[in-house]
Amino acid sequence: MEFALRDFRPEDFEILWSIDQQCFAPGIAYSRRELSIYIHRRGSFTVVAEGHSQQGSTEVIANHDSRIVGFIVAEANRRGIGHIISIDVLPGARRFGVGSKLLAVAEDRLRSDGCRAVVLETAVENISALSFYKHHLYHVVKAVPRYYSNGTDALVLEKELAVQTKDGTAG
Repeated sequence: MEFALRDFRPEDFEILWSIDQQCFAPGIAYSRRELSIYIHRRGSFTVVAEGHSQQGSTEVIANHDSRIVGFIVAEANRRGIGHIISIDVLPGARRFGVGSKLLAVAEDRLRSDGCRAVVLETAVENISALSFYKHHLYHVVKAVPRYYSNGTDALVLEKELAVQTKDGTAG
């Protein structure tokens, strides 16, 4: 599968909310209101992945006739810490590098916004997410009991971001 990344557009919202509902269990998935608040919060940005099957492939990526296969919502705060609010990739689009590319673009954007580290939360039993984040050099900072509305505990993970020099290289 091939995919391209672009910034969020208002007409994407219902599709993104639907994807979030498919990716996370009730009590972990965001309500429409919560997701809208996060997407529109000052300092946040949303990047959308649009996928299309490779020519000759019989694979179909279907989500309400949309080609959107995933997205990431992140924000930078004034203390130089980025926060990955949510990263969602449809099950049929996983293992094609969509999540990795979304995460890399968000980290680059946070770095350019002056962030020196990025944090995120994930459910303690979400083994695939923990493996994904470990692969991307995140480490567990702490556990938060009953973090999610369904009572599930969360782990807070963090990654240091290399500072970019004026010539664009990491320093």
